[in-house]
Order: sequence, then C-alpha cells, then structure tokens
Amino acid sequence: MKKLVLSIVAMCSVLLCLAQGFPQMNADPSKGLYSFRFSDVNYVGDDQVYHNMDIYLPLGAESSQSPKVVIAIYGSAWFSNNAKSMTMSSIGNALLKAGFAVVSINHRSSMDAPWPAQIQDVKAAIRFVRANASTYGYDASSVGITGFSSGGHLSSFAAATNGEKQLTSGAITIDIEGSLGNFTSTSSAVDAVVDWFGPIDMATMNADCSGPNDASSPEAMLIGKKDPRQELDWVKLISSPYYVDSSDPQILIIHGTADTTVPNCQSHTLKAAYDAAGVKATLIEVEGGGHGPGCFDEQYYSKMIEYFKMMLN
Repeated sequence: MKKLVLSIVAMCSVLLCLAQGFPQMNADPSKGLYSFRFSDVNYVGDDQVYHNMDIYLPLGAESSQSPKVVIAIYGSAWFSNNAKSMTMSSIGNALLKAGFAVVSINHRSSMDAPWPAQIQDVKAAIRFVRANASTYGYDASSVGITGFSSGGHLSSFAAATNGEKQLTSGAITIDIEGSLGNFTSTSSAVDAVVDWFGPIDMATMNADCSGPNDASSPEAMLIGKKDPRQELDWVKLISSPYYVDSSDPQILIIHGTADTTVPNCQSHTLKAAYDAAGVKATLIEVEGGGHGPGCFDEQYYSKMIEYFKMMLN
C-alpha cells in the first residue's frame, strides 16, 4: 500500500507539471530535429532506468565539426525517475535546433533514494558525457547544463559545487560526488549553466519567502521525509546559494513573476549569491510568467542559446 501511495504521488506530480504548461512526454518529441539519437544509454552501467540518458546530435552534425554539448534535466519536484523525453519538448529541442548536442538524463527520484543520490547521479552523468565525447560525436571540451523546476535546482547545484566532493553543515557531512559509473577520475565540472525557475534556497521556499515549507513538501521527501522546519542543516545541504564561489561559471536565470509553485524570490536569492561571489549572474524575469507558461517561449529560448554559444565558445 505504501508503494502504491508513493506511485500515485509521483504520477500526480507529473500531472501537475503538465497542467502547469510543461510539455507532455511522448516517444519522440524531437522527431525531425536530430541527425542521430542514442536512446537509453546507461551512464552508470547498472541497467536501471533512472540512470539512462538520451544523446541527440543536431541536424548536420555528421558533416560538420563536432557540436558543443549541453546536459538537460527535467522538472518533477524530484518525484520522477524517468521523464527525460519531457525535457526535449521544450528546452532540449530549442538547443537541438540551434546546433547543440543535447544529453537528456534521468536521475533517481526522492522515492528511490534521498539526497544526495540525485546530485550524485547528475555528476556521474557529467563524467560520462565528458569521457565519451569521441564515442558519440560531440565536443565535450566545455560542457553546459540546464534544467527547469527541480531540474533547475540540480543544474544550479552542480555548477555551484564544481570541484567539491563533500559538503558539511553542522554535524552532517554528505558525499555529493559519489562513485557511480566507470569514469570516477573524470571531472564532473560544468562550464555554463541556465536555471529555469528552479527551487534554490529551501530555507525560504514558502509562499512569502519567509521560511521553509513543511513536512508534506517535495523538499521534505528529498531529504528523507524530514521536516525542513526542523532540519536546517539538511536544508542548507540541498540549497545551492550556500556553495556559490568565485570559481563558478557565470549563470543565466529565467523565472516568471507570477510563479506560484517556486516563488520568484528564489531566483533573486541565487543572483544575490553570485553577486556576493563576484560572478556574473543574469536574471531574466518574465512578467506574468508562471511555472513554465510564459517562460517556455522562443524569446527566452534565444537568450539561453546566446548564453551557451558565448560560454561554450
């Protein structure tokens, strides 16, 4: 019964995403936009669906120099472990059309394992992407990462912890690098990041940005069914602003002013952390934009593309 309830919660989360304007998942949302797709490549080597990725090469890649690569991560409030095709219907396809190779990844959900499993998966995927560039035909001399909602959280967290193996808050120390896969000696650093309305600081995730959410929140599930109001060290250990420093790549942040799922203040908090570290952060606020609707638009896709072209050279 417990597993059934959790499965229903996960499905409701995905349905909520769709209702809020996130693209629907289907077998091939990128049909006609790529020259080749490598489907369900397992970046850990354990045959688990949550460790699968799809690798897309843009049209013309076979007759030109290897395209630059961007890793893309779906949003699901960390509840889904298999929604990589949904990523392609929005930001992924925009990147493909612009000539980037796109790697859309799955990761463990908060019901599969608590934090830091999710960021360990992301870093394992980055290592795999870097180590296998010649095999799949893209250029990984510099690597971009992007995601929306909880995927934005994971993207920004990966960028803010370049070079970090462990994080400590209070008496708690966690291993964020992990040892998954066959490429543990390869760097998990990223060179550019675009965060689409991600939850950033779980200490201010309630509606008026004054404190943490309660024990029924997605972030409570993420930290192992703990109440964020009572677990401030765990709250810090899942919040990227605390780890931004001067060595991080500059960031592009896109967030709607009318987002009722992830408060707009979250992106202001992230920008402030970059400002304090002396690293450029560009925040684009979409007037009247919600949690997806209004933000997923060609004019903002173009801003993402301009940024990645600049940062990945």
